[in-house]
Amino acid sequence: MQPIRFVRLFLLCAGFAASPVTAFAQTPDPQALRQEIDQLKADLETLRQQYAERLSALEARIASLTQATPAQPDTLPAPSAAAGTSKVFNPDISVIGNFVGAAGKNPMSEEPSLSLTEAEAAFQAVVDPYARADFFLAAGPEGLEVEEGYITFTSLPAGLLLKAGKMRSQFGKVNAMHTHILPWADRPLVSRNLFGGDEGVSDSGISVSRLIPNSVMFIDAIGEVYRGDSDVFQSEARSKLNYLGRVRGYRDLSEGSNIDLGVSFTQGPSAALAGFTARRIGVDATFRYRPLRRAIYRQFVGRTEIIWSRQEEPEGLRENASGFYGSADYQFARRWFVGARVDRSGRPLDGGLRDSGGSLSLTFRPSEFSIVRGQYRHTRYAEDIDANELLLQLNFAIGAHGAHPF
Repeated sequence: MQPIRFVRLFLLCAGFAASPVTAFAQTPDPQALRQEIDQLKADLETLRQQYAERLSALEARIASLTQATPAQPDTLPAPSAAAGTSKVFNPDISVIGNFVGAAGKNPMSEEPSLSLTEAEAAFQAVVDPYARADFFLAAGPEGLEVEEGYITFTSLPAGLLLKAGKMRSQFGKVNAMHTHILPWADRPLVSRNLFGGDEGVSDSGISVSRLIPNSVMFIDAIGEVYRGDSDVFQSEARSKLNYLGRVRGYRDLSEGSNIDLGVSFTQGPSAALAGFTARRIGVDATFRYRPLRRAIYRQFVGRTEIIWSRQEEPEGLRENASGFYGSADYQFARRWFVGARVDRSGRPLDGGLRDSGGSLSLTFRPSEFSIVRGQYRHTRYAEDIDANELLLQLNFAIGAHGAHPF
């Protein structure tokens, strides 16, 4: 009955507002209208009292429940605004260990039988909306060093990308790879002979690159300047720097395959012969096939890289050397990979001395955080010395490690 009376009051007010002329024309009985208003006031007061009584009863019930249940200490600290924003100021931190064991005879190598060849600690974070920073500390048998530590400015005019700090030289493919992402337990002969040995070339400098998309393929043009402090380029003079230029092209061939081509050139003061210039020219190609429907079971990667070395010598002479590797890696089951590699390389100070070899590998990846790899390696050195070795690699990671360049 109470809601009906509210509806009647609403209709009465609406009638007065919408049809004033009609209302005055009909002139309802004042006595009846006053009785109706008094009744509505009484109903409204009754409702108010009922709601007040229900609210008081609810408050009393809540109070009784609170007194009956003793307060329990919080098992976890309550979140705060400071805790929610603290992650913004902390970098992603990871540690990656690379353990290698070697069995067999190789009189040309001083590689130990068992060694934690590298433990890499990575610190990566966004500095601000316009830059990010990456630091990689590598600890090995020789001690601790900064493998890479640079800042990247991502929002420069004309689509330029600028890096400054200590970086791995963007020459070819293998040199830019950290040890733990190599598809083998070692580096190819051509990298060891002509481009910095097992550590590669990492130096302090500046890198500027620009991505140039077009209808044929994506083109990445890179220009770099380094101080000249590596096993390939070495200088004490500020005016003698190491310069590098690279052009890389990338194209999708189908939904499951792509090809990556690159040409590199670098020149600087020679570390092998002080006062002379050393040059390296490289061509690399990578083909990848990974069908989308069976991506976790099947994939194939083919790689090759050719490097030419030009070393100036006294009396205007020049020593030329070259080398290459070619490899194929195939995933034949989930977490299982098999690979093969062919090596051949001259030596920078005597291109007539050529080393050659090959290897077979079997890799098991229990997860994205670990690798177990066995590799057979055969090497024939220029001195007619044969080496047959069996390598065992264990690679493991903890923490959030950022993705490496594709």
